[in-house]
Amino acid sequence: MSESEVMPQPQLDVRAIPPVERHARIFGIARALDEGESFVIVNDHDPRPLRYQMETRYPGLFSWEYLQQGPEIWRVEIKKLQSPGCDCCCGG
Repeated sequence: MSESEVMPQPQLDVRAIPPVERHARIFGIARALDEGESFVIVNDHDPRPLRYQMETRYPGLFSWEYLQQGPEIWRVEIKKLQSPGCDCCCGG
């Protein structure tokens, strides 16, 4: 791929996923990322509780950047920063 070609960033619109399944789906995608890869979640409210869960389960492993903050749509980029070097939480 040349420098002029940019791959679209993967995006997960969680508004279409039943609430009880959302966090598990997001964690699955996040764990499958390679170091430096990211994806964007789209939600209809601030996913702050998800951020707290991620920081508790995977401290220092993911970055979290708001791309859009409401009032109707929230978009957050989640990026895998490093591999933990173990099989305990992320299969690294």
